[in-house]
Amino acid sequence: MTEDQLEHEALGWLADIGYTIRSGPDIAHDSPDPQRSSYTQVILPGRLRDAIDRLNPHIPASAREDAFKQVENLDTPVQLAANRSFHKLLTNGVNVEYQHNSETRGDFVRLVDWASPQNNEFWAVSQFTLKGPHHTRRPDIILFINGLPLVLIELKNAVNEDADIWKAYDQIQTYKEQIPDIFEYNEILVVSDGSEARFGSLSANAERFMQWRTIDGVELDPLGQFNELETLVRGLLAPNYLLDYLRYFVLFEDDGTLIKKIAGYHQYHAVRLAIQHVVQASQPQGKASERGKGGVVWHTQGSGKSITMTCFAARVMQEPAMQNPTIVVITDRNDLDGQLLACSAWPKTCCANSPCRPAPASNCVNCCPTGPRAALCLPPFRSSCPGKTKTPSPCCRTAATLLSLPTKPIAPNMALRQNSRRSPGQRQSGASNA
Repeated sequence: MTEDQLEHEALGWLADIGYTIRSGPDIAHDSPDPQRSSYTQVILPGRLRDAIDRLNPHIPASAREDAFKQVENLDTPVQLAANRSFHKLLTNGVNVEYQHNSETRGDFVRLVDWASPQNNEFWAVSQFTLKGPHHTRRPDIILFINGLPLVLIELKNAVNEDADIWKAYDQIQTYKEQIPDIFEYNEILVVSDGSEARFGSLSANAERFMQWRTIDGVELDPLGQFNELETLVRGLLAPNYLLDYLRYFVLFEDDGTLIKKIAGYHQYHAVRLAIQHVVQASQPQGKASERGKGGVVWHTQGSGKSITMTCFAARVMQEPAMQNPTIVVITDRNDLDGQLLACSAWPKTCCANSPCRPAPASNCVNCCPTGPRAALCLPPFRSSCPGKTKTPSPCCRTAATLLSLPTKPIAPNMALRQNSRRSPGQRQSGASNA
């Protein structure tokens, strides 16, 4: 299969799952249907303005235009920092102010309708020419949601030994240098040679590019071992999956060095299944044997417990049935506390308040006030205090709903189990209770 044939196949799969297929030359500034003003423009301004108007009719036109300009000009010189700024605008909305009855009002302009995929516009554009400061390049496929270039796909010919999947990865690294503006808006990078496919974040090295091995979260490699790209397209890039993924499963960690992390397929589907179990366990009319017992998500060592917990927290906070829960994360090591606190999803995506770390652990009740998305509490095990037994620290009981997320099993309920693939050298298992 040639690279052109692979591109044609990929566009066909994207059309099957709901994307409008467009050719880059057909929407260029000098085409009969121009969607941008020049090759230097990386967003599709008309599509974005239409989406902003459609999704925010209650906000004055001047404020909507202000939101558009904030998205168009991120005003952050460092690529990854600009990407983090854009991700906040994408997920939280664009903060604007306007006058109403002689009063200044604040509101958020939505760029995407997260709840209803059909209210958004999904385009797959092939051969989208981009002009950088010194070079002109043409990525194979870019996926736009409401005019925003959120996914970049680079393809290579598997038959050509000099153009395998990692040549596609190298090509993206070249793009970062030569057409940097497109990456300020990027959420997911995909590389494939037809038989193999990997995806990763803007800051990920080659080792961090991962397979996506399922479509429904149950069956692995449902289309066969050598159809990885189609599995990824149908299992990750389908509009309903992709919106959920972009909203809750993209994280930024900053402990001195900014890193962008995105979840693997096992973390994504573990969280989705955990949410179902936790909602069911929180219902007072449910079975007595199931009430209050969400389950256990099992991981092998190094397979990403912290990412799973962070994504779960972000997702469960938005679940209406959970009535704005307070989340208590129980760790047995100080480095885990630091790892969790370094992830910007905890203080900014999950909670209205910054997370608290009570000292001593018995202060957890005072540390966690009530209120909508009131708090995230990180109390240590009592074993960290001399003379204490290894039992969980007392937790806040004032919230309407409280979720405990220990990083080691505590009276595990086996109702929920998600096994990660074991890689060489991984021996120890850990668990997160939901």
